[in-house]
Amino acid sequence: MALNGGYTYREQLGPRAGGQTVLAYLTRQYGHSTEGEWRARLEGGEVSLDGVTVGRADERLRPGQWLEWRRPPWEEEAVPLAFEVVHEDDSLVAVAKPGGLPTVPGGGFLKHTLLSVVRERFPEASPLHRLGRGTSGLVLFARTSAAASTLARAWREHAVEKRYRALASGLAERETFPISTPIGPVPHPRLGTVYAASPAGKPSRSDARVLERRPREGATLFEVDIRTGRPHQIRIHLASLGHPLVGDPLYGPGGGVLPGLPGLPGDGGYLLHAGRLAFTHPLTGKPLTLHAPPPPELRTGEEARAPAP
Repeated sequence: MALNGGYTYREQLGPRAGGQTVLAYLTRQYGHSTEGEWRARLEGGEVSLDGVTVGRADERLRPGQWLEWRRPPWEEEAVPLAFEVVHEDDSLVAVAKPGGLPTVPGGGFLKHTLLSVVRERFPEASPLHRLGRGTSGLVLFARTSAAASTLARAWREHAVEKRYRALASGLAERETFPISTPIGPVPHPRLGTVYAASPAGKPSRSDARVLERRPREGATLFEVDIRTGRPHQIRIHLASLGHPLVGDPLYGPGGGVLPGLPGLPGDGGYLLHAGRLAFTHPLTGKPLTLHAPPPPELRTGEEARAPAP
């Protein structure tokens, strides 16, 4: 597997960094690596302050300084890189992302992301939202700054309709479920905090409907419209009903983090698909509805038996 080109992570230090040693700050702020790993990076000349390589691990930080870590090239985990163009015009491009492919860089991924492979074909593309790594389906990109500005405003004003499918554990007792469980940061043993159901969280709204019950699997296929856009909203909201997604390594019944040593937000194993987006086109002003067919596991029995178009 080929190496990527490496990456420089850059941040301007805030007041809380003042007086800390560079080693202590990196270890506390970026817990994905141990103190020993950060010390080795400092000794290897990978870290700089205001453009000058840090010479000592005990160098004290000041608010306002620019801290950089020049990460050397690394091998990225293999992921599915193919995508399908669902819609393309001068303002927009919409693609169907496969499950397992991160939308944007992060968590050890740089080149193996949807953003990277889409920009090989559409260099000007800018993502207007993102899907979790394990989620498949529609991702919308703007091709102009005007389209990006207009659609970002539509997203903020909840003027974009978003519909998903999810396979959840347990057999739902009702047909419809309005869900308003607040979502906010909660403790996570490996990351410090993650988003989950929390009484102190932000108001959140989803509407779930049963598409199919699967008694042999002990599972329910849901269709979910989300009215707000909180992180991991569908996974959290269905779990809050007592129906966490089948195979979800992070969220359990009630919408909280699983006990013990739960998974990470980017871990896969669940089935969630963004199947429909509806909005007003930023250039023409006309309604536009986009669809991405669900994977076989998220089709109803009737859909699976229907002849291919």
